Amino acid sequence: MCNFLAIDDFTNKELKTLLKLAIDLKKEYFSNGNKPILNDKTLAMIFQKPSLRTRVSFEMAMHHLGGKAIYISPSEIELGKRESVADVAKVLDGYVDGIMARVFQYQQLIELAENTTIPVINGLSNYNHPCQALGDILTIMELKSRVEGLKLAFVGDGNNVATSLAKICALMNINFTIASPKGFELNKDIINHIKTISSDNQADFLQVSNPIEAVSEADIIYTDVWTSMGQEQEKESRRQLFQNYQVNQMLVDKAKSNVIVMHDLPANRGEEITEEVADGSNSVIFHQAHNRLHSAKAILYHLLANKQ
Repeated sequence: MCNFLAIDDFTNKELKTLLKLAIDLKKEYFSNGNKPILNDKTLAMIFQKPSLRTRVSFEMAMHHLGGKAIYISPSEIELGKRESVADVAKVLDGYVDGIMARVFQYQQLIELAENTTIPVINGLSNYNHPCQALGDILTIMELKSRVEGLKLAFVGDGNNVATSLAKICALMNINFTIASPKGFELNKDIINHIKTISSDNQADFLQVSNPIEAVSEADIIYTDVWTSMGQEQEKESRRQLFQNYQVNQMLVDKAKSNVIVMHDLPANRGEEITEEVADGSNSVIFHQAHNRLHSAKAILYHLLANKQ
């Protein structure tokens, strides 16, 4: 693993190794603090989109591991506009030890990786969000007695978060059902790929339109915003189309009694999730958010600790 670009770049064994590393680093942090294993390393953080969890989790992860992080704002380099992606990659290659980029287009991450000798981490793209998915599975591992055979129900848009989550569930033998309005399902090519991964790992995958059907017997309910960054012009139309896909207490009651409710945040309370559920006894959204720090540490440790 020389980059962290997509969940499906990894095997079940590799993901389990990475998750164990995250668990160990978390325990170490809450015991006596993390060892400064990255004390001579610097991470460049490129942002085309604003962020709370991605920026702070990676910046603090580098800090806890003894390294440094440099924040590069959207206006500073205008990736692909003021300066080509390849040129940015080649310049940073001579300055830093790794790049974490939060971008609109996944192809830009591929271009960064193709033009550097240093690791590139996908902090988010239009296609996927693997850092989020890794932190999510870490949370499930901590809160459930097992991972294999659980059922996760995703209620909402078949977006980048759903893509990475479906793929990591398939690889970790978690049954995944997603309920979306017609026209907002996961891409057909992505579905076919997920079905192949699921079959290879004895997991089930199902795309449905009925959220009640999706959450039946679910161990985990997951939701996300109905309108992602870059889709603001569709906000009102999406609000109408998704109104029956709200994760409210009535929907939660259709799942198992010990179901956990997840959201990658930020949340539009009163839209995709109600205040009652977000702050309720089934909610683990802040536990989930905090684990972004520890999963980021595992990614950085694995990519940078042994790089000369």
